[in-house]
Amino acid sequence: MSETMDEDIPKKTNGDAPSLEVLEAELGRERHKRNYLKALRSTVFSLVIVAAAAVLVAMLVLPVLQITGASMTNTLQDRDIVVALRGSEFKTGDVVAFYYNNNILVKRVIANEGQWVNITEDGTVYVDNVALDEPYVNDKALGECNIKLPYQVPEGKVFVMGDHRRTSVDSRSTTLGCVSKELFLGRILFRVWPLNALGPIG
Repeated sequence: MSETMDEDIPKKTNGDAPSLEVLEAELGRERHKRNYLKALRSTVFSLVIVAAAAVLVAMLVLPVLQITGASMTNTLQDRDIVVALRGSEFKTGDVVAFYYNNNILVKRVIANEGQWVNITEDGTVYVDNVALDEPYVNDKALGECNIKLPYQVPEGKVFVMGDHRRTSVDSRSTTLGCVSKELFLGRILFRVWPLNALGPIG
């Protein structure tokens, strides 16, 4: 009787081998897990890209500003949040933001370089001898004015005034004077806060 080698004897397994259905289900779960993680990574990456683009747009094209003070009432109120469009070319009536002593001020464009500005005692504003139609001003006033009128806007400058004419310190006063074009941040387009005043700025 010959000896039988151990290798020739089938080894017993503990329990039955998993069925094909069980293996397919496990494989499906693994695929789903991999696909989910891949989709999650893709979504997070997309959100980061969108957020970075939004920040870049806000910094370079559409800066968001908060109004401080009352020089632009009733058009804009203290603590309003607005969106501006960057630029340096503006026309009479535009509401603009500009840099002044490390602050950002918001006023309204009255006249550009070379134009003549005159203001009467009752607060009526003339540009090149034509009275401005200013429905945004509720209380006309000469205000704080120590410049010699009529006044010609210097080259490269813009004459600005606040809508609250009695209290606004603006180009009527040598404290501020006319604003150099390179100091402009942009034109105020839209108010985003408070929500009950949401809308374009005219």
